[in-house]
Amino acid sequence: METMTFTRQAGAAVFLVTLTLSMQCAGIALLISWARASIERRIARLSSLNAAVLMIRFSTLVIVLHFLQISVWAVFYRWYCFPSWESSFYFSATSYSTVGYGDVVLPGVSRLLGPVESVTGVLMCGISVSGLVALATKSVERESGAPLMRYISGLDERSAAEIENVS
Repeated sequence: METMTFTRQAGAAVFLVTLTLSMQCAGIALLISWARASIERRIARLSSLNAAVLMIRFSTLVIVLHFLQISVWAVFYRWYCFPSWESSFYFSATSYSTVGYGDVVLPGVSRLLGPVESVTGVLMCGISVSGLVALATKSVERESGAPLMRYISGLDERSAAEIENVS
């Protein structure tokens, strides 16, 4: 019986993590696409103020994305663990954000899910921060007129020539 409970928890955890990660990746990809288009449209007038407004909008949408992910976990908790939506959402939000007050805890048969949601929340926040850094970098490059960073899979010709000269 205990093995079955662990198996069900592990299955639920895999499902929820996969769904959360899919939502995060799709959401960040859409937001980056939107931000890139916004930067390209405003290339001539991407002032510091416009760049700041773009960052605020992007950050707000990222927060909404995290709220949606917390809600997915809360729906699961409501169906399987808690009698009220308030407890479900509260527990999900405190777990996802790693605050973990401990005043609301999962029933014993579902204890594995809280830590899994916490680790998932940390990972999703990291993905979000990387999107924000990419946006800020792109905005600063556009505003300063600095050459845009190029991401290449191998060495560019100059670097390859320098390495050949050294060896």
